[in-house]
Amino acid sequence: MGEDTVTVDDVRDLAQTIRQEIGKAVVGQEATVDILLVALFSGGHVLLEGPPGTAKTLLARTFARVVGLDFGRIQFTPDLMPGDIIGANLFNFQTSSFTLTRGPIFTDLLLADEINRTPPKTQAALLEAMQERTVTIDGESLPLGARFMVVATQNPIEQQGVYPLPEAQLDRFLFKQTVDYPSAAEERRIIAAHGAHQQAMAPEKWGVVARADAGVIEAGVATVAGVRLADEVIDYIAALIRGTRGVADLESGASPRAGAMLAGAARARAALDGRDFVIPDDVKALAPALLRHRLILSPAAEIDGRTVEDVVTNIIETIEAPR
Repeated sequence: MGEDTVTVDDVRDLAQTIRQEIGKAVVGQEATVDILLVALFSGGHVLLEGPPGTAKTLLARTFARVVGLDFGRIQFTPDLMPGDIIGANLFNFQTSSFTLTRGPIFTDLLLADEINRTPPKTQAALLEAMQERTVTIDGESLPLGARFMVVATQNPIEQQGVYPLPEAQLDRFLFKQTVDYPSAAEERRIIAAHGAHQQAMAPEKWGVVARADAGVIEAGVATVAGVRLADEVIDYIAALIRGTRGVADLESGASPRAGAMLAGAARARAALDGRDFVIPDDVKALAPALLRHRLILSPAAEIDGRTVEDVVTNIIETIEAPR
């Protein structure tokens, strides 16, 4: 696959190669891998929510290695400070001057592990980086890489010792993906493959190698941007987003930004499927993961036991898709 002549077929084949390589270390999680691929090729960030021990960290590390991205990890804790993330100008007594010490955010793929275990003040250190791919330290704006991507994990909100992410932080994530427990067959494979190791093994120990690099990813992103979005599909996306507003079960609906992000993500999903045009099924498949963290249930809906997923499903079923 030449970097200057990447077609949607090339993107599809590359995605399949990436999936197979990740499978050397990670059992199952196919849906989450696909969400990460869509985010990679549409320039988005992903929030993974699930209980401990469901391979969220291993998946992020393996994904970064396979797609050829530099990997950085921050373990979020209650005492973590913003400077621990972005860095600071530290005084050097030998030279009697300040020296910039870059934080771990200066990487390609940043794993923000257990992001909801740190207070909102520290969570906010990621806002500028996720939106503008720059970091400001003492008034100086420092660029991050064009492919900078955050994969954050969080524990379910009902666990103790967590700080719910503010709406502004949640809105920076393209997707919120729920990571469930594996199936019975997958769990048996996990025990058979990983049961002999007391500690989690690095992806390279499983024989995982890079199957892409920055140039190939950039070319793929350019190809995705050229995927056709017909007027009727644009109308459908707008109808879905507008359909989240004024719903009795929701306290607030999705913003216009959500519609633009859904369009970009749908283009990526189409290319990953080897198509140069978006179909309504692309939109339907991505809408739950894109909307679930942007919608707020009304108190009455919560009392009645309804979920955001229920509301999104109902909206998708109600609004007629173009043929």
